[in-house]
Amino acid sequence: MPRGTAPRPHSPLGTRSWPDGFLWGSATAAAQVEGASHEDGKEDSIWDAFASVPGAIANGETLQDAVQHYRRMPEDVAIMKTLGLDAYRFSTSWARVRPGDRAPNTAGLDFYSRLVDELLEAGILPWLTLYHWDLPQALEEKGGWANRDTAHRFVEYADDVHSVLGDRVHHWTTFNEPFCSSLLGYAAGVHAPGRQDPRAAVAAIHHQHLAHGLAVTELRSRGVEQLGITLNLSNALPRDPSDPVDLDAARRFDSLQNRIFLDPILRGAYPEDTLADLEQFGLREIIQPGDLDVIGTPIDFLGVNHYHDDLISGHPTTEDGDGHSGGAPRPTSSCWIGSEDIAFPSRGLPRTAMNWEVNPDGLRKLLVRLGEEYENLPPLYVTENGAAYDDVVASDGAVHDVERTAFVLDHIAAVGEAIDQGADVRGYFVWSLLDNFEWSWGYGKRFGVVRVDYGTFERTIKDSGLAYARVIAAAT
Repeated sequence: MPRGTAPRPHSPLGTRSWPDGFLWGSATAAAQVEGASHEDGKEDSIWDAFASVPGAIANGETLQDAVQHYRRMPEDVAIMKTLGLDAYRFSTSWARVRPGDRAPNTAGLDFYSRLVDELLEAGILPWLTLYHWDLPQALEEKGGWANRDTAHRFVEYADDVHSVLGDRVHHWTTFNEPFCSSLLGYAAGVHAPGRQDPRAAVAAIHHQHLAHGLAVTELRSRGVEQLGITLNLSNALPRDPSDPVDLDAARRFDSLQNRIFLDPILRGAYPEDTLADLEQFGLREIIQPGDLDVIGTPIDFLGVNHYHDDLISGHPTTEDGDGHSGGAPRPTSSCWIGSEDIAFPSRGLPRTAMNWEVNPDGLRKLLVRLGEEYENLPPLYVTENGAAYDDVVASDGAVHDVERTAFVLDHIAAVGEAIDQGADVRGYFVWSLLDNFEWSWGYGKRFGVVRVDYGTFERTIKDSGLAYARVIAAAT
């Protein structure tokens, strides 16, 4: 069992009431926590392959052990129960379920079946994500997400997972943050598979959209009632609202960060300005008849991941504040294909260890904005929100992470304010349950509300986790 004292039954947020059935959860991703990278039949994902490239991952670190969730899963579920979580958002690994994308792997599926049973026994709702970036390397070698056929392979994988877990899992997310797995992976090259090909990135966006729509249609036919997708979204704020250059830069950023994902899924169409901006990269060319009808298949919820806002300037000489959305190093300008002159000036706000600005009101603003701009917006869940800081273990063995505690509590308060202003938010998942493999940063950035000692893998609930537990206890 983890070190750390039991949570106290009071909340620093006072007596705020929350909507009936509001879910309090935490989240992880298979590639970041499981380890056992080549055990029980699992073969390489694109992240296993990417980690073998010299210089791709900080300090040459790999996913081989991660934080041993594959071996320590019952202990981790016990921690969730101690925290009082209502729900646990986890992902299944495509590379574990269908190694080499050949056939279902019984041992891999059995692990997720045991996880689901463990969660249900603990009274915790399993919230499953099908794709959190671990494409089988065998599919990348056939073109990856730049290949339209990968969308159809994704549906086969979804069927395999549903055939084993569909009797017990009722909340299904197709994709986590397609911004990262398309633009950061295929244009900027800072995420797996590490390609720098703008046309491939644009194709990856569309084919992931198509895979989402096809999977929603297929799973709906199998009786799944709660289907959605998770997007990482940001407010694009022009540095000088009176400057046409800054305004256009903010528009282009908003197009590639937000609307290129939101509009096809919620409106069944790409924004016209996005189509025009990406004309040279072939977006119109790859859209086939009927694609957008499939992509716009209605969903039951929208997951919102938010870490910070983005102040935008169209003047490249502007001091870059190094802010961006998504759990990754600052992407190169090639991420913003067709928009290489975008800069991110600083506003002088406090920053996390990722060098991201801390501005809780940005989350409130985003949640309210979504409801104002999308008439058919489904219910919202904040599926990731959290912060990395350089934690220190005190002499008493505790982790007094004051900054993360304030970050979590202030952002929860912002969610409450958004609800007060009409946003239909029905749950909050803190990122992350555990310290983990933070993608290209390796193990150098800690997001967990539970500390992991990377030498012994001992778990310790941090003060932020105890504070979160108190919020949950007071709200239920």
